[in-house]
Formats: sequence, structure tokens, C-alpha cells
Amino acid sequence: MSLDAASIKATENAVAPKPMGKPKRSRLASFGLHGTLIVASLIAVFPVFWVFITSLKPDAKAAETTPTLFNESSLDNYANILAGEKGSFLSWFANSAVIAILTTVISVFLSATAAYAVSRFRFPGYRGMMLSFLLIQMFPFAVLIVPLYNILLSLGLQGTSLGLVLVYCTTAVPFCAYMLKGYFDAIPRDIDEAGRIDGLSPFAVFWRLVLPLSKPGLAVTAFYAFLTAWGEVAFASAFLSASDESKTLAVGLQVFVQQNRTEWGHLAAASILVAIPAVIVFYLVQKFLVAGLASGAVKG
Repeated sequence: MSLDAASIKATENAVAPKPMGKPKRSRLASFGLHGTLIVASLIAVFPVFWVFITSLKPDAKAAETTPTLFNESSLDNYANILAGEKGSFLSWFANSAVIAILTTVISVFLSATAAYAVSRFRFPGYRGMMLSFLLIQMFPFAVLIVPLYNILLSLGLQGTSLGLVLVYCTTAVPFCAYMLKGYFDAIPRDIDEAGRIDGLSPFAVFWRLVLPLSKPGLAVTAFYAFLTAWGEVAFASAFLSASDESKTLAVGLQVFVQQNRTEWGHLAAASILVAIPAVIVFYLVQKFLVAGLASGAVKG
């Protein structure tokens, strides 16, 4: 190598930026970070843990002035609830499952088709459509109960599960459509054009090409729609009939809160049973949640 070449090589090495390694964290900073995470985790987990401990106690011991961790603990509360001695829990569970599943399926389908149309096509009022979805989310539930009640009454759906499903869809569809629109915007339009070249209709492109690529976004919207219907109380109390067999789980739990006393042990046990399906759904879609939320929020 000549002298000039060696000089040039040395100059390039001096000017070239050095790769930055991972900054080292001091022991004190690492201890503080992990300590903060542990404390935050304990604060988040403690209420659930205490509800579970309370669910194992009889009602007389569940609300002591000096609470103890275990006091006459057993699974009697769970057995009484599942056996139907404290309300029609299994009937409530079936009603909630049917309503939540129907709400999830209908909401995801409607929001996906609406979001795809706004993302891919330009038609009169498409901007106002998304703005109206956003405005609907600003109204509190209490304001919507009376007009929705009148609409269901005129349609003959007041007091029915189908009417409650439609009410939940009015809450879930706007948010889900707004989120899916941002996810569809991130999918290249070349995929749609390639599908049309192959002879697919616009709906076939949406159904066979775009939806399979949108699993993370669909998982987020499905999870949100399911939770909207599973644990909601206000609409279910107002729009379902007062019969015990038509109640949902969230409304049925009011049986344990009486005028003179509250059955805390049974209420805590029922709360744990209500939370189990939501935990299962979260476990099934958890791998899609981060990607779906990030895509819908950043690229929307």
C-alpha cells in the first residue's frame, strides 16, 4: 500500500463514526429501576390478589375490621355460585357469552369494512365519516341511554339480547373503525392493485388479501369489542328485562349487594369467575396486541 493510500485509509478511520455500544447502567441506577418495577407490579397485582383471598372467606369473615390473610378459607363460595344457590350464575354467564361474541363478530366486521372503505376509496363525506366516529366517542354513556332506549322501543327490541348487542356495536364500531383505518393505511396499495390484476373484486381483495395481513389490528379491535360487551353494566341494566334469566354477569352481580348487607365473599368469588374469560381472551390475542396498537396509533 502506498503512502497516500495509507494516509487516506487512516483519515477515513478517524472520521468514520465509531459504533455506539450499549450504555452501561450503574448498580445504583439498576437497583432503583428494578425496585420501581417491582413496587409497581405489586401495586397492580395486590387488588386482584386481595379479591381472590376474599373470595375464599365466608361472608362474615370477608369484611373484618382487622383483616387477616386466611380466615376459614374454602371454596364454598365458588361452589354455591356455580350450583345456583346464589343467583342463576350459569344463565348469566351464557347470556354474557352470547352477547359478547355477537358484539365482537359484528363490530369487527362492520368496523373492518368501514375502515377499509375510508382507507382505500375516496367518496363524498369520507372525511366527515371518520370525524363523526371520533365525535361519537366523546358522548358519555349516560347521555345516550334515553335516545337509544327510544330507538330500541320503536324497533321492538327493548328488553332483548339482540337490542343490547346493537347498542354495544354503536359503542365499539366507531373506535374499532378509527383504529383499523390507521392499520389499513400502513398496508401497501400495491397489494390491492395486484389482486385486481388477478381478477379479484374489491371485496375479494379485502377479504382474501388485506384481512389476513391485518391480524394484529383485528385482534386489538376484537379484544376491545369483547371487553365492551363483557363487563358493561349501565346499558345492560337499562335495556334488558328485569327477569333473572335474561341478566348478564355484570348485572347479576348486583344480587350480592343488598340493601342491608353485602355478601362480600360471594361477590369476590363471582368477580373472579367473571374475570377468567377476559383473561383467556387476552392470553389468546396478546402476541398481536403490541403490534396492533403500535400500528394503529403511529401510522393512523
